[in-house]
Amino acid sequence: MTMRGKEPRLSSSSALLHQFDTAEQQKDASTLGMWVFLVTEIMFFGGMFTAYIVYRTLHPAGFVEASHELNLTLGAINTAVLICSSLTMVLAVNAAQMGSSRNLIAGYLSLTILLGLVFLGIKAAEYYEKFVDHHVPGPSFHFDGPHAANAQLFFSLYFAMTGLHALHMIIGIVLVSILAIRAHRGRFSPEYYTPIDMTGLYWHFVDIIWIFLFPLLYLLGGHLRGGP
Repeated sequence: MTMRGKEPRLSSSSALLHQFDTAEQQKDASTLGMWVFLVTEIMFFGGMFTAYIVYRTLHPAGFVEASHELNLTLGAINTAVLICSSLTMVLAVNAAQMGSSRNLIAGYLSLTILLGLVFLGIKAAEYYEKFVDHHVPGPSFHFDGPHAANAQLFFSLYFAMTGLHALHMIIGIVLVSILAIRAHRGRFSPEYYTPIDMTGLYWHFVDIIWIFLFPLLYLLGGHLRGGP
């Protein structure tokens, strides 16, 4: 019998869905499904990256001037934050795989959530800064210099690409939050930690997308300024 208020860890057999013969088969199917999903995400983001590269090639001067209006310091901090969040996610997967305590697994997942929220908070501060400076594309957009139209195109791509990335971050935070609750309840073990492993793949993918976005958007033309 188990103590009231505590749930036993799931074994591979208790977590096995009826359509699979073994836990290994179930994990292989989950891994394949996640990689197929990530490939579709790569194609989705790839279209946006392609559009950005084309317009940047056509309007290099305007894109460089607009890029210099971004806050390089905040962008660099966010890059470091996401790298750290990938580390805590790896530690969570490793803790589950090694059969560590449920509090340790939940702790690493909670740190990942916290770092994700820090990233979104910094990004919100950047968005507010652009709103105050009238750099949000639309009727109120304003940009000094001869390349205002091209700068507006840059900021359109900037908000589209970083906004879509932020949406993926929010989804990731929701998924990791669910895992943290389940981990705290002792629902994972060395025999069953596939949800953490698959969510980790998704989280790393989102982090990698930012690793590409940061230089493309923030480091044009020897951008050395850290603030507005």
